Amino acid sequence: MSALFTVILPVFLVIGFGWVVSWRGWFSESAVDGLMRFAQNFAVPVLLFKSMAEMDLGAEFDLKLLLPFYIGAFAAFTVGWLGTRYVLRRPAEDAVSIGFACLFSNSLLLGLPIMERAYGPDSLSGNLAIIAIHSPLLYTFGITLMEFTRARGEDIGIGRVAARALSGVLHTPLVIGILSGLALNVLIQLGLSVPETVWSAVEMMSRSALPAALFGLGGILYRYRPEGEMRAIAMVCGASLVLHPAITFGLGHLFGLGAAGMRSAVVTAAMAPGVNAYLFASIYGVGKRVAASSVLIATTVSILTIWFWLSVLP
Repeated sequence: MSALFTVILPVFLVIGFGWVVSWRGWFSESAVDGLMRFAQNFAVPVLLFKSMAEMDLGAEFDLKLLLPFYIGAFAAFTVGWLGTRYVLRRPAEDAVSIGFACLFSNSLLLGLPIMERAYGPDSLSGNLAIIAIHSPLLYTFGITLMEFTRARGEDIGIGRVAARALSGVLHTPLVIGILSGLALNVLIQLGLSVPETVWSAVEMMSRSALPAALFGLGGILYRYRPEGEMRAIAMVCGASLVLHPAITFGLGHLFGLGAAGMRSAVVTAAMAPGVNAYLFASIYGVGKRVAASSVLIATTVSILTIWFWLSVLP
């Protein structure tokens, strides 16, 4: 019970504060959009840049950590895609969009603050290793699959579709932050020294990222009304909150993952779909109502499911 009050609820109170002030009209939609642009395009990329630059690359990128998480993620996508296409009988583009909502957990805006509150700031290395390839890998997969789905029956070469997908991924601010941080990490290993003044500025920016993003997330969630295909929404919630962390937990035990890695992998897997699931649907204009409602409902339900997963972790 203590984890619910000391770990989970403080994070959701910040989200709830953003929701309430947006509901009351004290924080306009344009202000929410501006805050989220600051958080997602600048502050969070700087946080990822700093984290990647400081990471011990050889120690943290452990297949025993990464495989359970990503096998679970792609299993959740497969369930979402098949369920949408063959159970709900929706078009192939909808299946990709809804499957992406099952796939893309909110590893950053929810996963990091909950992990930090549960296990301390020194516990985040495994989460950051997952996050380092999370957006590049999953956006590449989602964009590529959607582009190929849309290109069926059109006279568009594979190379052109692949180039379009790669361009979309490389223009994502989170990916730019990750790749820049990894590049700096390599340069530091080769002897580059970063001035303390610069590093202090990076530290200041990175500290603002999570509180701003959580508050802004509350304002974004206020806009999302629970509407659309409730069977599809239930499927997304089940795949993201139950199936993904369950597979990660089981494979972590099978692969002999240690306690610290198990915590990072399962906590990250247990997060609700992030706002990126809605942004992906918006880019292509398909499955938007399901994605928006799934983000809202799954984020609310995850208060209890995260509590459960924290209770079973070592």
